[in-house]
Amino acid sequence: MERVTVQCLKNGPYEVEGDLLITDANGKVVSHPGRQTYHLCRCGGSGKKPFCDGTHERIHFKSE
Repeated sequence: MERVTVQCLKNGPYEVEGDLLITDANGKVVSHPGRQTYHLCRCGGSGKKPFCDGTHERIHFKSE
């Protein structure tokens, strides 16, 4: 099994790398075959959840 890494970017999203499958709340696959890096929303404001759309910059999200 390939290693999956998750990094919390300062004042930004989670950066997730590796071979993974991402589904929405209904079980629909939202990840893309062959893609290895995703940025997942951590601020709660993204319009394309679970993915980051840069809203954290506009709302001045500050991570702990």
